Amino acid sequence: MWSIGELAERAGTTVKTVRFYSDRGLLPEAGRTGGGHRRYGPPALERLLLIRSLRTLDLPVTDVGRVLDRDDALEDVVARRLREVGGRLTALRWHEASLRLLQDCAPAERAERLRLLGGMSAPPDTTPLARFWRRTLPVRFPARLAASVVEAAVPQPPDDPTPAQVLAFARLHELVAAASPPPVHLAGVDHRPAALYAGLAEAYELAAAEPKATASARAVTASAEGRPRGPGGQALDRFVAAYADALGVPDTPAFRRRLAGLLVAGADPLIGRYWQLAGELRGTADGPTLGAVHGRLCLDLKSDLRGAS
Repeated sequence: MWSIGELAERAGTTVKTVRFYSDRGLLPEAGRTGGGHRRYGPPALERLLLIRSLRTLDLPVTDVGRVLDRDDALEDVVARRLREVGGRLTALRWHEASLRLLQDCAPAERAERLRLLGGMSAPPDTTPLARFWRRTLPVRFPARLAASVVEAAVPQPPDDPTPAQVLAFARLHELVAAASPPPVHLAGVDHRPAALYAGLAEAYELAAAEPKATASARAVTASAEGRPRGPGGQALDRFVAAYADALGVPDTPAFRRRLAGLLVAGADPLIGRYWQLAGELRGTADGPTLGAVHGRLCLDLKSDLRGAS
């Protein structure tokens, strides 16, 4: 049996530390002397060394208690701490990239960049971007489909950004914060929005899987319906079909010409700027944004019409 001082000496710590853990129930006593002095046995030394090891990982005392009480708690505690540490590291990387953004710019640009950086947190919050896209959706839009649209449209900030990516997100954040409610896609045209967005999602997926092609790279061939097909392929056909299904009309050459006009008339510079900045934030390694894929399909539609004429 050891006194509190002897236990502290064997563990290489202080009496104050031993008393602290004892008072919180983490270090049970083996007994007390007639004068009320604490006594500890060898198991207390093993437990105290374990407590010290856990505390060197910066685990809170409450988490240390959970690990000591339950054999299966360590995995959950460590996983949560890893998430917390990862979040702090990401914040530090964003701070570093923000500082480099200021360090590397011309003096005349610093005031603007300071203003942009002052409008966002580190790591940045994508809630304003998600709110922006929800406002583009029609009322009474299916909740599950709305969630998938927002998830696909909102770029996730990188964990280790470059200064250019920090600037792109800051400008993106400012863009959506200052924007008036964006127009609903095909606003003023009677259509079924849910059918349109579901079909577009399929078209975008097909387009992302197809290699880029130009009008000269593919020969114009006759489809099974007898309609000349241009360079768009399956992705373009699904893209047009999404609009045709939503409007309740067949896919014909006349409809394709009408659709091309609708897409030009409905193009919004604000949305175009959003996708430009989102592309700068994502980088080339993550592939094209939905906006880039949509733009490519619009160009394929124009090529298709030229090939059919």
